[in-house]
Amino acid sequence: MNSQKSTRNKTIHTSIADGQDYFNKCISIFDKVENMQTIKNKTICGDLFDIAQRLPEKSMDLIIADPPYNLTKKFGENIFNKTNNDEYEQYTHQWLKQVVPLLKDNGSIYICCDWESSLIIGRVLSEYLTVRNRISWQREKGRGAKANWKNGMEDIWFATKSKQYTFNLDAVKVRRKVIAPYKINGKPKDWTENINGNYRDTCPSNFWDDITIPFWSMPENTAHPTQKPEKLIAKLILASSNQGDMVFDPFLGSGTTSVVAKKLGRNYIGIEKEPQYCIWAEQRLAMAENNQYIQGYTNGVFWERNSLSEQNGQKRRNVPSENEEFALIG
Repeated sequence: MNSQKSTRNKTIHTSIADGQDYFNKCISIFDKVENMQTIKNKTICGDLFDIAQRLPEKSMDLIIADPPYNLTKKFGENIFNKTNNDEYEQYTHQWLKQVVPLLKDNGSIYICCDWESSLIIGRVLSEYLTVRNRISWQREKGRGAKANWKNGMEDIWFATKSKQYTFNLDAVKVRRKVIAPYKINGKPKDWTENINGNYRDTCPSNFWDDITIPFWSMPENTAHPTQKPEKLIAKLILASSNQGDMVFDPFLGSGTTSVVAKKLGRNYIGIEKEPQYCIWAEQRLAMAENNQYIQGYTNGVFWERNSLSEQNGQKRRNVPSENEEFALIG
């Protein structure tokens, strides 16, 4: 007996056969690109090592890369096999040599990794660019280990090409509840008081514990094995790019970087070699035409996970609803 998908299950798993209309929106590149307009806001179906060398140098304002971690993992029809550290280091050199020349002189790059590959990526990245920080974010999913600590964290390395780079601090401040409000002369000090509670917009640190991994009842969820949350990518894009900038993802996967860039008014280019994932990326981009919502980011504010927020003049709780699954959970 075939199990029937729940009506609340929003997971995107459109097949190649059913997704041809989406796949037809993707492009292939065989020659050197002379005009960026021909590839702007496109999903390029192909291999990074073939495509990157055909793209114009210094054409990207922001690069967000989520390369395969040094784990054996199946991606569509291909398997990335775990290697020794020396081989993974060589692989990191190979793809960085392809993408770093594409970055503008005032551009930034973020690279996602797990704790083990982070040791290699951080060291290699410092040979090409100026490393500014390492973000660690809490990934609450994952199975426990019998003889080790559960792996509940991932890293994102932040680097720039020069001392001149974009960082929009006000765009990524986090709204936190004030538990013990302090007043001077009867007025709030460094916090705001309203009918829905007390809050403070704080500078973000390099530890993020307000991210929710996409799951079955969230419209952004796909069947991709290592999909990143839209809220996570939104923080990177808002901090390190401006409206109209070009955001590039050399390992696009199911399209999160392109989707979030579109929702936030940026241009985008993504490379993905798996046709299945290209279809899901284009499907999500089509969905973004009518829905710019990013879970956990409301009215220009990043909310704490499981906090109350104010939207459309009404106080709402972070619980799934029929119209907007897990609407405001971080």
